[in-house]
Amino acid sequence: MTVFQPRHRRVLAVPLGMAMATALAFLPDVSASAADTGATPSLSAAAADGPSLSYVVNVRPGQGTSERVQKAVERAGGSVVIAYDEIGVIVVHSSNADFATAIRKVPGVDSAGATRNAPLPAQSTTDVGTPQVLSSEQVAQADAQATDGQDPLESLQWDLPAIKADKAHEKTLGSSKVTVAVIDTGVDDTHPDIAPNFSAAQSTNCVSGKPDTTYGAWRPSSTESPHGTHVAGEIAGAKNGIGITGVAPGVKVAGIKVATSQGYFYTEAVVCGFVWAAEHHIDVTNNSYYTDPWYFNCTDDPDQKALVDAITRASRFAEHKGTVNVAAAGNESYDLAADSITDPVSPNDGTPSDRVIDPHKCFDVPTQLPGVVTVAATGAKGLKSSFSNYGLGVIDIAAPGGDSTAYQAPQPPATSGLILGPLPGGRWGYMAGTSMATPHVVGVAALIKSTHPHASPALVKALLYAEATATPCTDPYDINGDGKVDAVCEGSKNRNGFYGWGIADALAAVSR
Repeated sequence: MTVFQPRHRRVLAVPLGMAMATALAFLPDVSASAADTGATPSLSAAAADGPSLSYVVNVRPGQGTSERVQKAVERAGGSVVIAYDEIGVIVVHSSNADFATAIRKVPGVDSAGATRNAPLPAQSTTDVGTPQVLSSEQVAQADAQATDGQDPLESLQWDLPAIKADKAHEKTLGSSKVTVAVIDTGVDDTHPDIAPNFSAAQSTNCVSGKPDTTYGAWRPSSTESPHGTHVAGEIAGAKNGIGITGVAPGVKVAGIKVATSQGYFYTEAVVCGFVWAAEHHIDVTNNSYYTDPWYFNCTDDPDQKALVDAITRASRFAEHKGTVNVAAAGNESYDLAADSITDPVSPNDGTPSDRVIDPHKCFDVPTQLPGVVTVAATGAKGLKSSFSNYGLGVIDIAAPGGDSTAYQAPQPPATSGLILGPLPGGRWGYMAGTSMATPHVVGVAALIKSTHPHASPALVKALLYAEATATPCTDPYDINGDGKVDAVCEGSKNRNGFYGWGIADALAAVSR
């Protein structure tokens, strides 16, 4: 039986204490990683002639259309998992290999497609990228270096002063009336840096495409990725005399688990996550992932088009309800504004092959969706991280995501060029990627919302960009110093392909 490996590209995990020269070997190439009238065509229930897959069927919003299509779904050999009538997305399971083709012919269906290639459940069993825990000696050493008012590990967090978060904390830690949601692999809310700010009432497990509100269902198991826990701590790690400090340590954080135990972020789960956020008063969502199995979803493919349609509907619904959605740009050093890109990893739950795509027609979801804030990563020297994707008109803003110390070494007492954050089980460790840059921007957005509690998502985003520190292109960009240009930045100081409108500024967020 083939075991499919998930391809994580938003995060890069490095064991604590590993030589940064070793980290350098893989940083640049990181893989971190749903007619109201008219006759319905005749649909006979198909035999189970294929693997059981998950589908999204997108219809015109409204209960009447949804009910009619659901009946057609059953006749076509499908079973409805959940129908999000408010956005017209229906999640379906079917083992009919012709299900999508058949259901697309039904009046009222706008698009439909399989969300995966691997049968339900996915067959991959390998966890990826778990960093090592800080030793007690390293914690003690950092604690001894902490200055008055700092949490014990804060001296190792070069990323906080890089966005003036340390200065912002002198004014405010953020409002407990603001809640951010980490749409991710799950959040360990028992961690001492997360527990004080965690909102269980706004948390859930969306892996199946339908919310599971069982208490604790949002947590990762002991064999699952620590990614979501790390992200949650970067945003809202409490300033409580323990461990690290988050960018907005006074706001609430919720966990919306959307990744399977194998690490796949499938469309039905992501749709569920955005709808849950919309309906549970979430102010900002953090999306440090891409939606599997396609790195880029091409709208000329009927299956991939359906996935783009479904998540676009869900993310727009969340924004309409008052949520700012922020997403990671990715870690392949791709120019997302280029005429073409070679995607060698899709589908990552099947048999990938090199395909040349046009990023203006094939979209990285959710980061390239309308209204979503797209985040690039910077290192300790304030330069674009060696791995970070970029692109004029695509990147909106940049923030610390880490880089190898061989490229961008931090100032002492910090020792690692990566980002320190909490791990499940009361531990801490280093990770890097645009996954780590995104929570910095989410934290700043939460501070803006704290300062301007009645601001709409559009205003929060406008302030986020206007208050960013304008950063000119790095030209030439030769991050490894070998005399060759590694990426070309286009644009002006005020907006360019590396840094967007600039580097996020937490102090400005609480001062203006």
